[in-house]
Amino acid sequence: MSSTLDLAKQLIRCPSVTPDDAGCQQILGQRLQNLGFNLEQLDFGDVKNLWATLGESGPITVFAGHTDVVPTGPEDKWTHPPFDAVVSEGYLFGRGSADMKGSLAAMITACEAFLGQRTLRNRIGFLITSDEEGIAINGTKKVMEVLASRNQSIDFCIVGEPTSSNSVGDVIKIGRRGSLSGKLSIHGIQGHIAYPQLAKNPIHEATQPLAKLVAEQWDQGNESFSATSFQISNIHAGTGANNVIPETLEVDFNFRFSTELDADIIKARVHGILDSDELDYDIDWHLSGQPFLTESGQLLEIAAASIEQITGQRCENSTTGGTSDGRFIAPTGTELIELGPCNASIHKIDECVKVADLDTLSDIYQAILERLA
Repeated sequence: MSSTLDLAKQLIRCPSVTPDDAGCQQILGQRLQNLGFNLEQLDFGDVKNLWATLGESGPITVFAGHTDVVPTGPEDKWTHPPFDAVVSEGYLFGRGSADMKGSLAAMITACEAFLGQRTLRNRIGFLITSDEEGIAINGTKKVMEVLASRNQSIDFCIVGEPTSSNSVGDVIKIGRRGSLSGKLSIHGIQGHIAYPQLAKNPIHEATQPLAKLVAEQWDQGNESFSATSFQISNIHAGTGANNVIPETLEVDFNFRFSTELDADIIKARVHGILDSDELDYDIDWHLSGQPFLTESGQLLEIAAASIEQITGQRCENSTTGGTSDGRFIAPTGTELIELGPCNASIHKIDECVKVADLDTLSDIYQAILERLA
């Protein structure tokens, strides 16, 4: 059994449903301590965060990732129990195998191999949280605030999110779209459905404004990002009775937006559309993250060359998909990429990763370290 597979299995056997770390960081910290890393636990609330560094001077390359996983769903629908870390037909099954305990294992073994072959000239770091799959308030975001208060910066960062499509390294993320959510409350007047003249139906009031929001072309996107999208995820109104006009309609919506816009511009345009119909409304906004992009740079070039060296293929640069903790790191000026295993099974029943891909990923990470050195 390879060292990467063995470590990945150890991590999967920790049932670390967000925000519970369930002992993962203790396992990773021991491996890093054995390599001489200085460990610092930066915990906030019920979230565990590990900040580990090695080296005294020079640029720092940080591996970033999360130990928490999403809930398993119905365990009886899994072919193998989700936290048993079973290897079958060349795949490692388990919650977190792809997202992203396999990456964490590959990062550790890459450092072990790299440091076993040469003297460190620059610095290496690890930023590991148990709060990525949840509300992401007390994890990487808080750690970056602590580092900023100390005037500590990160030069290069590799986030181990599962970015690959068909084979390891075929896709790397060079940025992510921003995410802005809103809870829209439209106020009416409750009344008997037989006397609409004595009431004000917020559902009827909302129909045209919501149609305008759906039809709006927010931007054209650009070379790196697709056009901004607006999606309604939930609508709720009514008392449960079919003869009562409701008082309030609540609508949950989300924007995934490109670098052509920012949150303040989107908010202003939404309010403009709603105000034009003279709605009585409130919006509770939540910004998960602004868009970020690493268009070029040393790390991007080195990662592409390392992937080609190990796999023989050229990678595609992408900004698709959801948000990641990269949104808290990249805005500080860090050159950041996301590179991990195939993502076809993430968050699904029978999440799995090819066993061979774990060693390939470790080899790619090691090659990146060697080129940066």
